Amino acid sequence: QVQLQESGGGLVQAGGSLRLSCVGSGSTFSGMAWYRQPPGKQRELVAAIARLGSTNYADAVKGRFTISRDNAKNTLFLQMNSLNVEDTAVYYCNANAYEVPPRTYWGRGTQVTVSS
Repeated sequence: QVQLQESGGGLVQAGGSLRLSCVGSGSTFSGMAWYRQPPGKQRELVAAIARLGSTNYADAVKGRFTISRDNAKNTLFLQMNSLNVEDTAVYYCNANAYEVPPRTYWGRGTQVTVSS
């Protein structure tokens, strides 16, 4: 079974930092990404990373967040610095598994709450 499991969420004060992790199992993965869903809003892309390391970031997090991956450990990371209240959301891990036909998988999410 293919599975993604996030960890590292929690409560942090504005200006602080947090590091999220996502461990994949059951497959290796090509593209991976972090999405988030603020309260009462739709899910949005935060950052994406290809297997060899090319990255893309949402404008709202550029310069503050860093996405990375460890392919040997099937793990995705999101380093979040200079957090603000607007970053409060459930953060979801997303990944494309090496399978035919191609299929995208989602983790169950981890809550990040930033207090003022």
